[in-house]
Amino acid sequence: MRENELHLKATEAEKRALQSENDRKTKELEEARQLQLSMLPKTLPQLSNLEISAFMRTATEVGGDYYDFIVQDEGVLNVGFGDATGHGLQAGTMVTLMKGFFTSDAAKLELPEFMNHCSAMIKEIKLGRILMSFSLMRIKDNKLELTSAGMPPVYYFSGQTNEIEEILIQGMPLGAMKKGSYKVVEKEIKSGDILLLLTDGLPEQMNNNDEMFDYSRVKRHFKEIAGNTPEVIIEKLVKLGDEWMGGVTQTDDITMVVIKVR
Repeated sequence: MRENELHLKATEAEKRALQSENDRKTKELEEARQLQLSMLPKTLPQLSNLEISAFMRTATEVGGDYYDFIVQDEGVLNVGFGDATGHGLQAGTMVTLMKGFFTSDAAKLELPEFMNHCSAMIKEIKLGRILMSFSLMRIKDNKLELTSAGMPPVYYFSGQTNEIEEILIQGMPLGAMKKGSYKVVEKEIKSGDILLLLTDGLPEQMNNNDEMFDYSRVKRHFKEIAGNTPEVIIEKLVKLGDEWMGGVTQTDDITMVVIKVR
């Protein structure tokens, strides 16, 4: 009898310890999620020539998606859009770093100069395998400049031709090396043109049959719904993604920014 009582007490103590550890991990994940969300802009830019909408839905395991905006006095829009490697607090730390870099320097430097500055600083801090895939976009009047490092393509819908262009810029994620080569794509944008930026959360999400949503499906659906406002475009893409998942757990953050030229 005595032996049974000791066994029961040991089992209960083990359960309490396990529950305590689970509670701690849950709290840490929630703190990381709140940190990630706090890095996002509280309001979207209001510009006469552009209509902007943004969306982020975090996964169960906190990732490191990030988007941000800076509007300069003369109406120049700077857009930062990124995805830190890894999950949890480490990814949150990287997002915090990028928030500081973007807020401080994005509007002051040319696009490749900013990317090299960030990459060198991240490399110097030595965060190990935690890197930052990142796109930087600048819109001034009817001119678009875009550079990228390790991000999915930006989808550009032409209001004149009703065609979609995938703008894919090859580049090592920030922090992989102190100095890289970052290509800049320049385009003239016109009324009715739409830009879709997204992280890999939606296109690489699996369904019940272990099939990816895929980038080709993003492109096809974007073309079908491009006649809508940015807000509705995002709503429809999210709905299409949810229908595709069919109840499967979301495995990565799903983040999008849509910008339409008025």
